[in-house]
Amino acid sequence: MAIYNRIAEIHEEMQVWRRDIHQHPELCFEEQRTAEIVAEKLKSFGLEVHEGIGITGVVGVLKGQGNSTRSIGIRADMDALPMQELNEFDYKSLIDGKMHACGHDGHTAILLGAAKYLAESRNFDGTVNFIFQPAEEGGGGGDAMVKDGLFERFPCDGVYGLHNQPGMPRGTVNIRSGPLMASADTAVLIIKGKGGHAGYPHLTIDPIAAAVQLHVALQTIVARNVGPVDNAVVSVTMFEAGSGSNIIPQDAKLTASIRTMTAEVRDLVEKRVREICTGIAQTHGVEIIVDYTRGYPSTVNHEKETYIAAKAAAEVVGPANVDTNTPVRMGSEDFAYMLQACPGAYMFLGTQDDTHFHSVHHPEYDFNDEVLSIGASLWAKLVEQQMPRS
Repeated sequence: MAIYNRIAEIHEEMQVWRRDIHQHPELCFEEQRTAEIVAEKLKSFGLEVHEGIGITGVVGVLKGQGNSTRSIGIRADMDALPMQELNEFDYKSLIDGKMHACGHDGHTAILLGAAKYLAESRNFDGTVNFIFQPAEEGGGGGDAMVKDGLFERFPCDGVYGLHNQPGMPRGTVNIRSGPLMASADTAVLIIKGKGGHAGYPHLTIDPIAAAVQLHVALQTIVARNVGPVDNAVVSVTMFEAGSGSNIIPQDAKLTASIRTMTAEVRDLVEKRVREICTGIAQTHGVEIIVDYTRGYPSTVNHEKETYIAAKAAAEVVGPANVDTNTPVRMGSEDFAYMLQACPGAYMFLGTQDDTHFHSVHHPEYDFNDEVLSIGASLWAKLVEQQMPRS
């Protein structure tokens, strides 16, 4: 590992920052304390600091030596998850029902470490925009920052992000050009029938029977409508109906999570969901209300910026530890909004070892502090590589 000596020296300081943030988790758009800490530290490093972007987002601006107009954006997410932590170490969450179970505390500490090093060395010619984003966990904080003028106020030639990955060996990096992560849509389907006595079903219009058929029919979308080399998932995750064993209910409700990789497949799946609902409604004599919500778009890396990120990663962790053709992932990420507004790339940094193997969103997950210096060195290398001093 080609860890910067100075970053290695501040590793313990980065760990203190990370564990303090871990103890005080904040949910989507509630990141007041975390944002204040980030802003204070960036100011202490000598950066120009802008707060309240996308509600609770923070941007630190650092200019290097020289007069270049080149610029880079590097993003970390700050929010936690609404879940109870089951760890018992001394820095576990102090707030019931809230936990940093996805490693955003680590992402924030990594970017702060890179900012501290680069502010001290200024071994680059251009501008770095350190983007600390709120509300990645379902709140769309990336979209909020973009709509708040992120790239108009802080122009970037490219924007970059990373996420820790417990399923990958510590110190490895995975990336690919093109679609990397799926879009995330939700369909809530309310089936309205006619309730009555279970002993007289012929006097009712059974919404459960229609809902069962609807569930089965939805599974044919991927099996029979989406091309075999395309990626899509339609998962019915909630089925709600009934209040008693002798009652045929008035209504039933299905909720489905829908993941796709391309805009064309995304449109196709929504079209088929609506068509199937119309057909089932006609067949069973029920009414089906479709509430179809498009969430995060697919995360699509740009080719040039993917190469840039992979090159920097290879110089830090070694070429053998960088996979530039990683399989697509059906999870979602609101960094997608930034990639729609600005060229850029997103990558995964492996964190798994003998003591860190729980997946993200697990109640015993904990970010692997051993990768803090790796991540900060990766960002420093990318900046110096892309904006060298003349």
